[in-house]
Amino acid sequence: MKLIVTGGAGFIGSAVVRLAVARGHHVVNLDALTYAACLQNVAAIADSPLYAFEPADIRDRAALDRIFAAHRPDAVMHLAAESHVDRSIDGPGDFIDTNITGTFNMLEAARKYWMAQGRPQGFRFHHISTDEVFGSLPSDPSVKFTETTAYDPRSPYSASKAASDHLVRAWHETYGLPVVLSNCSNNYGPYHFPEKLIPVVILNALAGKPLPIYGDGSNVRDWLYVEDHADALLLVVSQGQVGRSYNIGGENERTNLQLVQTICGILDRLRPLETGAYADLITFVTDRPGHDARYAIDPSRIRTELGWRPSVSVEEGLERSVRWYLENEDWWRPLLGRQGVGQRLGRA
Repeated sequence: MKLIVTGGAGFIGSAVVRLAVARGHHVVNLDALTYAACLQNVAAIADSPLYAFEPADIRDRAALDRIFAAHRPDAVMHLAAESHVDRSIDGPGDFIDTNITGTFNMLEAARKYWMAQGRPQGFRFHHISTDEVFGSLPSDPSVKFTETTAYDPRSPYSASKAASDHLVRAWHETYGLPVVLSNCSNNYGPYHFPEKLIPVVILNALAGKPLPIYGDGSNVRDWLYVEDHADALLLVVSQGQVGRSYNIGGENERTNLQLVQTICGILDRLRPLETGAYADLITFVTDRPGHDARYAIDPSRIRTELGWRPSVSVEEGLERSVRWYLENEDWWRPLLGRQGVGQRLGRA
């Protein structure tokens, strides 16, 4: 299978690219190389004859048409997106341009190509989205997001992703474009860009800085190891039912405080301080606007229809992540100066 993967130099996209090439797929990595992208993420497969890189912006329709015509993909995996909630609060315009207009351009380029190829039944446009489009859940552990949960986005980021989901469904219903969608829980793991919660905590701890947690730390997230997610995405694009959406979750709910405490315990073992414990650095800060209380995914559909379930527990995944950051300072250190990332290390 030949895949176009948008955002393939980003965190989740690069995990998909690495795994797809390892499994023998031809991959075209389409990425604009914005601040959160890094070609080091795909260095391990960059010389493979199965891999090609196209430096292009999904907002550039002419470039997209050229790339589709040149590479003639069997499927598109659309991951390119602005994704940091705090950044969306500070500057929502980029999220509208990339996540909505960019997705529109991708859909139109894919539709033009698909029609020119005679509307092949095997073609797929896989749109990768987030569970944040569903809003916030109550504390009741029996209540989880399903594929039929009503959309209720609470931030500019989640609203822009909800809009892009609706566009993808509309292009399927209106034009017959063969699409599949997936909505995932919070990802983490190697190559996680250092402005998100888990790398922020790890890197702040190593620097002896405060470990800031919004509010009282009771916000709950379902944590999905990024390599598990990549495995699920390749399954959805190849075997998912056209027009269907699949919720992909880690089945690892933790409060933010529990998560940070677990990271601290791992660091205490792997790189102990001379005095005290890393948990002593935990600091509670003013909550951010519109902070959703809880996310949790019911992954019954993907488990029942496609036979997938996560393989990595959050404790195992966090240990892998901490070890990776300890061993890869040459990757994360240069990224701290990008577009205020260093300043955002205090905003977990």
